[in-house]
Amino acid sequence: MSDNLRRYIGIKRAIKQLYPGEPTGQQARHLNTLAGMISGIVGSQRVTLPAIAKKVPGETKKESRVKSYSRWLKNERIESEIYFMPFAEALIAGLAHETLVLAIDGSEVGRGCLTLMISVIYRKRALPLAWVVVKGVKGHFPEEAHVALFQQVQTIIPADSDVIFLGDGEFDGIELQAAIDQAGWFYVCRTAKNIQLCEDDELFSAQDLDIVPGTCRGIPDVLFTLSAYGPVLVIAWWDVKYKHPIYLVTNMELVEEACFWYRKRFRIETFFSDQKSRGFNLHKSHISNPQRLARLMIATCLAYIWIIFLGRLAKAQDWVSIIHRTDRCDLSLFQLGLELLEHFLNENIPIPVAFQMPQLEVVKSVR
Repeated sequence: MSDNLRRYIGIKRAIKQLYPGEPTGQQARHLNTLAGMISGIVGSQRVTLPAIAKKVPGETKKESRVKSYSRWLKNERIESEIYFMPFAEALIAGLAHETLVLAIDGSEVGRGCLTLMISVIYRKRALPLAWVVVKGVKGHFPEEAHVALFQQVQTIIPADSDVIFLGDGEFDGIELQAAIDQAGWFYVCRTAKNIQLCEDDELFSAQDLDIVPGTCRGIPDVLFTLSAYGPVLVIAWWDVKYKHPIYLVTNMELVEEACFWYRKRFRIETFFSDQKSRGFNLHKSHISNPQRLARLMIATCLAYIWIIFLGRLAKAQDWVSIIHRTDRCDLSLFQLGLELLEHFLNENIPIPVAFQMPQLEVVKSVR
């Protein structure tokens, strides 16, 4: 059995096992196409349709497979709510026993498009949960888009979960803060140095909080912007590694706790780098239609979650000493996952496929 066929069969089986209900008819065909795209993306580490089709088995010609994938991307019935969110919900269910740290950020994708994404932070990586794609090469999304994406993710988070929401400077809008507050979550978001604050009827800006490198200062119970949202905690934080201080707004009570969690925000960047130059080369897609790019990302995001699963498996089952080195590990979970998959294919070892993170006590008994 070829490597391409083994990879495709494993993905197809895992998708149908996890998907709610027994898919039939057109839905089953759509899932088969999705399995092929995931397999081709991982096999080629490319997102162009000819490259994907070259790494997918089948009796049809490569050109026929390309047309099939193209029709899938153009199909308005292919929605992330149907073909991705069930997997995202299962992913969250497996992580919800710990504090869930969510991060929101945007990035350029495809040809002339931007994506806004919310991910869950997992062991120095960011696992995608929901996204939206629009035309544009630079700029910010409107706050309505932030809130709408937040509400989409909220539907898959268990009600009793402890959640911390992190955002960069674009995501300090009071409507988003209010939505997060109403959900009972904590948040820490970066804000502008000239943002207007009010304390005891006195207006001032965040940059008025004088600090020196290596220090951190918080002002509790202030009202945020001229709309007087709050009270909130505003923090001026000047890490010695940076030339200038940054400013945070949060509904947490402790400065140290807010800074601790905010440090994890940058990990969403690992997802975009793995999807692009260090992994699947999403930035080299020739697709310029936002809806088609959003559908392509269903496949790339599921591919990414699977590879991170394999990376975690490599550490949990001590494959690292076999596929990498015995004294230390210099590879990320994404790189480890790709290395482990290649090892399984080369050594004709059964390929585990999952779109949830492995439970440590379970995977140790597998090997």
